[in-house]
Amino acid sequence: AAELSPADTVVEIGPGFGILTFALAPLVKKIIAFEIEKKLAPFWEIKQPEFPNVEIIWGNVLQQLKTESEKLKVKYKVIANIPYQITSNLLRTLLEMENKPERIIIMAQKEVAERICAGPGDMSLLAVSIQYYGAPQIITKVSRGNFWPSPNVDSAVLCIKISRDAALDPDFTSVFFKVVKAGFTNKRKQLWRNLSDHLQLDKTKVKNAVKSAVGNEKIRAEELSVENWVEITDKLEY
Repeated sequence: AAELSPADTVVEIGPGFGILTFALAPLVKKIIAFEIEKKLAPFWEIKQPEFPNVEIIWGNVLQQLKTESEKLKVKYKVIANIPYQITSNLLRTLLEMENKPERIIIMAQKEVAERICAGPGDMSLLAVSIQYYGAPQIITKVSRGNFWPSPNVDSAVLCIKISRDAALDPDFTSVFFKVVKAGFTNKRKQLWRNLSDHLQLDKTKVKNAVKSAVGNEKIRAEELSVENWVEITDKLEY
């Protein structure tokens, strides 16, 4: 799924005892691995000479990605078996970086991966946020029986190919996410009402913008595609 080449730089999160790391290392130029468990340091000190292209950065990846951004000014791919509880925060952090990865391949909880890959009719704030930047795809599903001890959830390998220009207008992106968050505030309400209430915009203006963009002023947030949201943001001139 990563389509690796010998020139690639890979970012890994939570290498642990290196099961994934050691499989990747011979295939790529460099691996930058973020590990929070400092007690693994003696293990990696022993392994380092064997894998000189692996650099371990100790600390919380959600903080360290920003402080180590100098090392990520090259093209890179993220490949990781991550702690599931950081899935949304990690993806947001990666996608908001100035230099975004070319693609992200992670293991995630199956239901979360399916939500991220949802289409119009079943969209969520998470799905819109990811799909604004790229195309997510479930590569394979992994049942709980593949793990020991067996967890309470099934998993999926998720690949996100980043497609939106990294130099996208940051002002528009900021407004876009304000509009989307407002739209999803109350899923029971029609979109125009959420936008009018939470952005404090004139109701008639909002209705006209929604109708002009999607042809239906009664539509709800989960029914819109990312491009619908982009068009509504443009028309609102918020």
